[in-house]
Amino acid sequence: MHGLADLRVLDLTAGSAGAYATKLFADAGADVVKVGAVADAPLERFLGAGKRVAARATPALLERADLVVCSEAPAHVPSAQQVLLVITPWGLAGPLRERPWSELVLQAESGSIGTRGLPGKEPFQAGGRITEWIGGTYAAVAALAALHRMQRSGHGERIDFSLFEAITLAGTNYLDLSFRLLAGPPDPEKLGPLPQSIETPSIEPTQDGYVGFCTNSRQQVADFMLLIGRPELRDDEQLAQVAGRLARLDEWNALVHAYTKARTTREVLEAAALLRIPVAPVLSGETVRHHEQLVARRALRPSPDGWLVPCRPYRVNFEDAPEPKGVAAPRGDAAFPERARPAPAGAVRLPLEGIRILDLTAWWAGPSATALLAALGADVIHVESPARPDGMRMVGGMARHRFPAFWEASAFFLAANANKRGVTLDLARPEGVALAKRLVAHCDGVVENFTPRVLEGWGLGWEAISAANPRAILVRMPAFGLTGPWRDHPGFAQTMEQLSGLAWITGHPDDQPRIQRGPCDPLSGMHAAWSFLVALAEREATGRGVHVECTMVEAALNAAAEAIVEFGATGRVQERLGNRSRDARLQGLFPCAGSAPGREKWVAVSATAPGERTPVPLDEAGLRAWIAARPRDEVLRALHEQGIPAAAVADPRAASLHPQHAARGFFEEIDHPVVGRQPLPAVPFRYESVARWLRQPAPTLGQHNRDVLGGLLGLGDAELAALEADGVIGTRPRT
Repeated sequence: MHGLADLRVLDLTAGSAGAYATKLFADAGADVVKVGAVADAPLERFLGAGKRVAARATPALLERADLVVCSEAPAHVPSAQQVLLVITPWGLAGPLRERPWSELVLQAESGSIGTRGLPGKEPFQAGGRITEWIGGTYAAVAALAALHRMQRSGHGERIDFSLFEAITLAGTNYLDLSFRLLAGPPDPEKLGPLPQSIETPSIEPTQDGYVGFCTNSRQQVADFMLLIGRPELRDDEQLAQVAGRLARLDEWNALVHAYTKARTTREVLEAAALLRIPVAPVLSGETVRHHEQLVARRALRPSPDGWLVPCRPYRVNFEDAPEPKGVAAPRGDAAFPERARPAPAGAVRLPLEGIRILDLTAWWAGPSATALLAALGADVIHVESPARPDGMRMVGGMARHRFPAFWEASAFFLAANANKRGVTLDLARPEGVALAKRLVAHCDGVVENFTPRVLEGWGLGWEAISAANPRAILVRMPAFGLTGPWRDHPGFAQTMEQLSGLAWITGHPDDQPRIQRGPCDPLSGMHAAWSFLVALAEREATGRGVHVECTMVEAALNAAAEAIVEFGATGRVQERLGNRSRDARLQGLFPCAGSAPGREKWVAVSATAPGERTPVPLDEAGLRAWIAARPRDEVLRALHEQGIPAAAVADPRAASLHPQHAARGFFEEIDHPVVGRQPLPAVPFRYESVARWLRQPAPTLGQHNRDVLGGLLGLGDAELAALEADGVIGTRPRT
C-alpha cells in the first residue's frame, strides 16, 4: 500500500492524544519522527511504534516536515506551506486556555460525568483516558484533510485542537440540544438535579462473569423480555421506558438476574444472538485476548517487544493490517529529505471541496464519520429508506409534544447530519438499488455501517460498487468485521465498550463494570473518516478505487490499548478506579457546601505532585472536609490559585452556554425548517482559514430528492412523482 508514504510528520507532543494521532500517520506509511526519548512503559512503546526517534528538533526537521504536531504553541513559526497541529486541553484561546487539567477535570467540565451513575450515588468518569484517544483520532483527521489540500493547492494550515471540545462532542450525547428540543432554551438556575442514570438492561451478572446488552430501541427491549422468558412484560408501558425501569430498578434487576445468573455467559450470548439482540461478553485487558472473533481476525498480535498489541483498525483492499512495528532506536541525526513544495495557488478552500460521498450510514458511528467529512467540505448525500428511515431519527419521539414531525427532532440526527444533503431510496426495491448505483457513478466514495449481509443483500457489495465506478472508494464499518464467527452479529457503541475492555475499567471499584455511554460511536466514526482519507491518498497514487474495512471493535481495541499492553507486559489486570487515577496522588469527586443527597455540587480534583505544600489540605479526609465546608466557587478559586487541576461537574444540558465554548465558537447556530434556530456543536478544532463549520442544517427526510435525483441523475418531474407514488422515494416515514 502506498498510503501516506509521501508525508513527513514531526511529533513534538507529550501525552497520549498527540502520540496516537501521529501513530495513525505512521501506521498508514508516513515518515514520522518523534522528538525525545520514548519511555519503556508498555503504553509509550505501543504509541511510539513505527516512528523514528530524534534527540532534538533540528531546523531541517522543522522546516522540511509537512506536518508539525505539538502539545503547546511552538516557538517555530511554520511556513505557509506546512500544516501545524496544536493539541491542548482547552484550546489556544478562551478563558480556560491556561487552566491546569487532567482527564477527570476535562470530563467533569464537559458535563459528561454528571449523568453517568446510579441515581443518588457518586457519578463516575469514563475509564481509560478516553478523552485522549478520541481527541487523537479527531486531530489526525483534521490534520490529514489539511494535508490533502496542501498537496493540491500549496496552502498550509494552522489547527487549534481542543480536547475539552472533543469530550463534549463525544461524551455528552447532545444533551444540550436534546433538552432544548424538549423544553426550549435552558435556564441554568432552573434545571434542577443532574439527570443521573445507568442503562438497564446493560451489563448483567452471569454464572461465570458478566454479559453486556445493548437495548437502544423499544424493539430491542421487547426482544430482551422474550429472552428472559417474560413476554408479558412487553405490555408493561413503564418497563418499556428507561425511566420506568430505573424507577423500579430493584424489581427489574430481580427479573433480569433470575435469568442471567442461572446461565453461563456463553449460554446467554447464544440465546441473545438468536434474537438479534446486540450482546457481548464483558472482557478485561486479560480476557479480551481470547475472544474468538479477535483471535480469528488476528486483531491482537505480538509486537517486537513481545506482548500482544492492537493492530491498525482498518484493512485496505482486503489485506490484513500489517504486523506491529517496534520503536526505532534513538538517533541524534534523524532528518527529512529536502523536497520542493507547491507554491500556494488560488483561493483557500475547504480541504475536501470537490469530493462527493454517498452516505449509507445510520445511527451515530457512521453519520459522525461522514459529518466530519462534510464539515471539511465534502458533498455528502445521506440515503435513507422511506420505509425505514435512519433509526436515530426515532429518538425524536421524545419531543413529539412540541414537533408533530418528531422524526425531524432527534438531537443525534440533527447534530450528526449537518452539512449533508438527504435523499430517500428504498434499497429493498430493484428501482432503489438501480438509482443508488447511478449515484455511485457520480461519487468519489461510499460509506456504510450495516452488518455485512445487508449491503450484499441489496446488491451493493464491492463488485457492484466497482462496476458502477472503478475509482470509487468503499468504506465499510461493520461492528465486528467482514470475516470471523461474529461477522453477522449486530453491535453498537455499548457493545464495543463491553467487549474491548473499556467497560471493565469504568465504574466504581465496589460496583460492577459500567459502559462509558457512547464515545465508541464517534471513536469508530473518526477512524472511518481517517481511513477514507488514507484511501483517497491511495487512489491518487494508483488511479484505482479502494476497498476499506474499518471495524468498530478494532477501533475500540486501540482505545483500550493501555489495559491490553499492560497485561501483556506485566501480567497486571487494570481494574475499575471510580474517579481515581494511577497518575494522580489524590483524585476524586467531592461535594461542596450546599450539597444534598441527589443534589450534590460536585468538584473534580486531581492533585499530582507528592511534595505539594498548599493552604489546601491534600490528604483525602482533610480535602473532603475542607471542600464540604466551602461554596464551590471559593473551592475552585483556591485550587486554581495553587495550580491544582479542578473543575465543577458541569450540567451538559447547558453546554452551549459554557464560557469556554462561547469564546471559541464551538457551538454554531443554524436554522432548521422544523425545529428552528438551534446551537449545535461543530468540530473540536479551529482552522485558521475557516470562520464557520456548519453551513446547512441536517436534511429533512427526502429533502433533496429533486435536487440530487433530478439535478444529478437527470430524472424529470414525472419520473420523480412515479417513484414517490410507488414508495421508492418519499418525504415522510412509511412506518
